[in-house]
Amino acid sequence: MEIDYAIIVKNKTRLESLIERFNTRAQARFYIERLGGDFSDYEQEHEQFHSSLDQVQRHLSAVLRHKILERSFVPSFIFNDRQVVIVIGQDGLVANTAKYATNIPIVAINPDAERYDGVLLPFTPGDVVPVAEAVIKGNYNSRIASFAEARLNDGQRLLAFNDLFIGAASHISARYKISYGKAAENQSSSGIIVSTQAGSTGWLSSVFNMSYGMYRFVEKADAKGKRVRLKDDQLMFAVREPFASKTSKTEIQAGILAGDMTLRIESLMPASGVIFSDGIESDYLKFNSGMVATIGIAPEKARLVLP
Repeated sequence: MEIDYAIIVKNKTRLESLIERFNTRAQARFYIERLGGDFSDYEQEHEQFHSSLDQVQRHLSAVLRHKILERSFVPSFIFNDRQVVIVIGQDGLVANTAKYATNIPIVAINPDAERYDGVLLPFTPGDVVPVAEAVIKGNYNSRIASFAEARLNDGQRLLAFNDLFIGAASHISARYKISYGKAAENQSSSGIIVSTQAGSTGWLSSVFNMSYGMYRFVEKADAKGKRVRLKDDQLMFAVREPFASKTSKTEIQAGILAGDMTLRIESLMPASGVIFSDGIESDYLKFNSGMVATIGIAPEKARLVLP
C-alpha cells in the first residue's frame, strides 16, 4: 500500500497550556513564581520540544507531505492505511494515539531525551527521514501490540493500549458482579484494572508493589521488583482493595485473559460508574446499573515501528 502523507501527532507543552489558562506568558510566569515554582523549566521544555518538532517537519518535508494533528483532535480524526503516523511527545501520547490509529505504522519520536525516559519512543528527531523512507518502501521492523477491549451490552466499546479502569468516578466504593471462568461473585472495591502487556510495567505494577509491600508486614519475604510477565496475547486483571462483607466477597482477585477468554462485569452502581482507558478520564464510558461489560482482547492491533 502506497503511503500518501504523514500525520504528526503532538500535544500542547505545559507552557502552552499555562498561557492558554492565564492568557499571557507574563501572567503564567507570575502565577508559577509566586507559588515558588521554576518557570524557566517550563520554558526550556517548551523550547526543546519545538526545536525537535521543527527539525522533524523540516526533514520530513523532503520525502513526504505531512500535517500536524493536535492530541485533542485524535479521537475524531479519520486515520487510513495510506498514512504513517509520527508521534512526537511522551509515552502516553503514543498509547493515546495507537488506539485510534489501529494497524497503521506509528513512528514514535522522543523530543527531549534528557527529560523523558521514552520506553515507547525509540527514535530521535534526526531519525525521521530514514525511518519514513523505510515505511514508504514497506521495509521496516515493527512490533504488533494487542489492545484490551471493553464492550458494553448497549453496543458501546472502548480500547486501551495500556490499561482499562472499571469502577467509580470518585473515591466511593465500586459495586459490581464479576464473572471469571466458572466463578462469579458480588464485589465492593476501589475498582478493577485490566492491563495489556504494554501497560504491565505501569499502573498494574503499582498494584504488585502495594501487595508485596503489605506482605512484608505479615511474614518475611524477599519480593523486591516483582512484576508480572505477560505475553502480547494476554491481559491481566487485578481487583483493587476488595472489601469482604455480608454482601461482597473477595475470592476473585486477579487473573489472566488469553485468546477468547473474557471477564464479565455487571454494574451495581446507580450512578458514577465509569470505564476509562490509558489514564484519560475524559475518554470514558458510563457504567451504571443495567450495564454489563465484557472485557477481552480486541481484534485490532497497534503497529509500532522499531529501529
